[in-house]
Amino acid sequence: MEYLLQTKDLSKSFGGKMVVDRISIGVKKGDIYGLIGENGAGKTTLMRMACGLAEASSGEIMLFGSTDLVSKRHRMGCTIENPALYPSMTAMENMEAQRLLLGIKDEKVSKKLLDMVGLSMTDKKKAKNFSLGMKQRLMIALSLLGDPELLVLDEPINGLDPMGIKEVRDLFLHLNKERGMTILVSSHILGELEKISTRYGIISNGKMVDEFQADELSSRCGKNLLIYSNDAMKTKEIISRMFSNVQCEKMFEDAIRLKGHIEEAGSINTKLINAGITVKALIPESESLEDYFMSLMGGKKHD
Repeated sequence: MEYLLQTKDLSKSFGGKMVVDRISIGVKKGDIYGLIGENGAGKTTLMRMACGLAEASSGEIMLFGSTDLVSKRHRMGCTIENPALYPSMTAMENMEAQRLLLGIKDEKVSKKLLDMVGLSMTDKKKAKNFSLGMKQRLMIALSLLGDPELLVLDEPINGLDPMGIKEVRDLFLHLNKERGMTILVSSHILGELEKISTRYGIISNGKMVDEFQADELSSRCGKNLLIYSNDAMKTKEIISRMFSNVQCEKMFEDAIRLKGHIEEAGSINTKLINAGITVKALIPESESLEDYFMSLMGGKKHD
């Protein structure tokens, strides 16, 4: 499998503080690689180093199988941190300025990309008057100039409304499946990453905590059993006596969540009925990417 981006023991320190600590990742050709981490985890710094916007303190970066990064970065597109736009220019003027700077001769490409990200109707409105979501869309369009093979996007759906998030998500899937574009994307909206990512990397405190394929997620995430009854507290007491070291929490007035034990739902149902409990429902529940992330971070997802 061809890797478009690889890092080996990549590190970056600021003022003696290690922000990225010996991270090794691999973004394969055709991936939508979801990069996950809490604020300050080192995601943006890692992306900046990959894109040539920050110098590594140590370690190695390879792009398209080469350590000659300067010659390979023209095959990348990126948008990192806050949108950097010409505030007094329109969307089209921003696109044309960047197109000319890159030496792209296709005069129709700017309009085509603005149509693609939903900014074709902004007319003479200047970028300084754009909403954050509109600025994000424009930055995505700018990053697509030159038809890059590898797209690196830091929080690209920040500030978008639900419809905008769906449109950008559909755009990423189109670019990946129809154009074969490889995408490295970070987001705090883990539910959205879960809908598009083929591979994940989880970073915490500057270190790589886990890296895995999307089809491995179900085996890593735990399974729960939601039990609805007429007496949640009594149900919890009975189940706590049934299993040792059981993880069982009350969710609502009539429901509890039991960690695991899905395969024993039948015996649980029988035990509760024999104890005079009216069982309304037993529902298997798979944990999400967010649940898995929170468990790695040592936190607890609040419902």
